[in-house]
Amino acid sequence: MSFYQKLLRSYQNRQNPMEIFKLTWGSRCLELGRRTRIMGILNVTPDSFSDGGKFFSFDTALARAEKMVQEGADIIDIGGESSRPFSDPVPVEEEIRRVVPLIKALAKRIAAPISIDTVKAEVARRAIEAGASIINDISALRSDPAMADLAARCGVPVILMHMQGMPKTMQVSPAYGALVAEIKTFLADAICRAQDKGILKSRIIVDPGIGFGKEIRHNLMLINCLHAFTPLGIPLLIGPSRKSFIQHILKHELGRDMPPDLAEVETGTQAAVAAAVFNGAHIVRVHNVAQTRITVNIVDAIKHAGEPVGA
Repeated sequence: MSFYQKLLRSYQNRQNPMEIFKLTWGSRCLELGRRTRIMGILNVTPDSFSDGGKFFSFDTALARAEKMVQEGADIIDIGGESSRPFSDPVPVEEEIRRVVPLIKALAKRIAAPISIDTVKAEVARRAIEAGASIINDISALRSDPAMADLAARCGVPVILMHMQGMPKTMQVSPAYGALVAEIKTFLADAICRAQDKGILKSRIIVDPGIGFGKEIRHNLMLINCLHAFTPLGIPLLIGPSRKSFIQHILKHELGRDMPPDLAEVETGTQAAVAAAVFNGAHIVRVHNVAQTRITVNIVDAIKHAGEPVGA
């Protein structure tokens, strides 16, 4: 196949109408595909790479979650353990102490579903009892053998993410022979493992894991090739928000350090979000919901411009 034939096929793949998914569980139904959904990040940790400590107090975290919903967040993702590179695990009881009271209070005040970002089944169990209804497991059910059984028993959606290594080691010389193919195979295997444990395929979301065991070029390639994951037949989540690849690109271009909360880094995040949405992401996981709402509204309008009215 010539270069131009490959280019044409790539273009045609991107022009195919986006598959619509209906994520249903309990009394909830979330349609994915016609409009890009926004997952707002709430790190209840003192050491997150992008906003560590800002929302560590209960009142501040509660106010932040409510504001993100007002700004347009469709899901609130709460995590009590940092997954930044080289971070250490947090004891189960400490993680529960950080997230459960917040989830319990928040579930009474917002209609949007709450996701618990954890690799520990006991944390997820306590979070679900408090009102969370989605499990976001960056280990794709590999860290805790009890996690898959819990998700199946509770009937909640699960997010399965690709990560090479674990947070403590993932950025130590990550390497791939065939990046997209390897990650696609990993996610396909994760989907099968989840189904084997009784988790319905219709309640699975996959995440290629931007920034988790990837170099800058790996992250850029994944965003550019998201359409390659369409054959998995699963909704796709992507989280490029304030990731270090954006900081490194801008540092090289502007010649100065780029802390993750700078306005320039947020602009870079929105560029990555726009590319991800255009290339097939169903959900984007971000810190700045208000800015992202504007970005996805415009990109969704462009993506669906050629579709028949009412399609």
